[in-house]
Amino acid sequence: MARKNVKLIDVEAPNLYRDVFPYSELPKIEFDNKIEKYNLPEDIWITDTTFRDGQQARPPFKPEQILKIYDLLHEIDGGTGLIRQCEFFLYSDRDREAVELCKARGYKFPEITGWIRAVAADFKLVSQMGLEETGILTSASDYHIFLKLRKTRQQAMNAYLDIAKAALDNGVRPRCHLEDITRADYEGFVLPFAAELLKLGDEYNQPIKIRLCDTLGFGVPWVGVSLPRSIPKLISGLIDIGVSSEQLEWHGHNDFHKVQVDAATAWLYGCSAANGAIFGFGERTGNPPIEALVIEHAQLKGMTEGVNYAAITELANYARRELGYDIPANYPLVGADFNVTRAGIHADGLLKNEEIYNCFDTEKLLRRPIGVAITDKSGAAGIKHWIESRFDIEIAKHDPKIEKIKNKIDIEYEADRISTISDQEMFDWAKEVFEGDLPPLRA
Repeated sequence: MARKNVKLIDVEAPNLYRDVFPYSELPKIEFDNKIEKYNLPEDIWITDTTFRDGQQARPPFKPEQILKIYDLLHEIDGGTGLIRQCEFFLYSDRDREAVELCKARGYKFPEITGWIRAVAADFKLVSQMGLEETGILTSASDYHIFLKLRKTRQQAMNAYLDIAKAALDNGVRPRCHLEDITRADYEGFVLPFAAELLKLGDEYNQPIKIRLCDTLGFGVPWVGVSLPRSIPKLISGLIDIGVSSEQLEWHGHNDFHKVQVDAATAWLYGCSAANGAIFGFGERTGNPPIEALVIEHAQLKGMTEGVNYAAITELANYARRELGYDIPANYPLVGADFNVTRAGIHADGLLKNEEIYNCFDTEKLLRRPIGVAITDKSGAAGIKHWIESRFDIEIAKHDPKIEKIKNKIDIEYEADRISTISDQEMFDWAKEVFEGDLPPLRA
């Protein structure tokens, strides 16, 4: 039941929050210093939008590529329900072929859901594909209601409720996407609309999901921030009127470099589902990275038995090899240099104990052994680590062989080299200094 009576506030002119969003300047973060308490749900999970929002940021995937990504998401999930759903477009023959290929797998997780326009006729597509849930665009801010849709709030709400009812009449669970919620009039539109969705769900005995869409990345995770940008307040207010955590899903964008912490914040304040895409694919600045959400979940809830964390590395390798996606070298968890150090002093620390400069056992959990990239900054410690990580040998930092390789490296950089020393060069120099009698390679 609602904690308080909430009614739509219909207005003649849009509330564009010009004090917060002046447009000619950077947006403002305002504080009311009112603190919300943490409310981490017992069960939190991840939903995927790689095949919907992710495809709006790149050339369309081929159906067989979607199937492979879907397989890998299932492999990471490991039957646990951590990655609970994937959403798909349904409009083109290619879209529908991808859905059929994925449905044929028969996986429980991730569940295949649709995404359609707010048009009643589109529910036929969902029914024809045999899907039980679909996302529906229900824009929440006056920017969209007044300036794009050219409607009043009452007209917009009525249209959205008609669409949600059409979904229920077609036996489809509606997931209403409150687009641009971080610029929406919370008391005047968001809460009243949510209250009507609760009533409709009661009427059909089918809870309606609400996706909080931070369309332009305005959401702020910090305590004491004012609405409409406060993620804690956006979620807590919905829970206060009776929306359950299981009905809530966060969908963010990375316009202000907060996409991952915003998703985690949504979890912390009572939202059960966080929506993301592989490697942060998504329109413009992208969505929360699925692989990061998997690791975030483990930090909040502990590692989940059955989740295959190492399959994250397999997914990254597939993206490089088959999708032509150039993952930045310094990209967390899967970048080529994610757990590679170039500093000699760091390499020296790794030799003593790898925990000093590695954030967790990356070899055990991600099948990514730590590495050292050789540059003019690597020093004897870096060369020692490189040799010992590849050959079954222990060698002292001051061994003449180490000194000879270091001299070769110094000569390269004295000649204005700027690139790292390649593995092949290091192998060649090792072979030279060991005079052809290399120790055996490590298994």
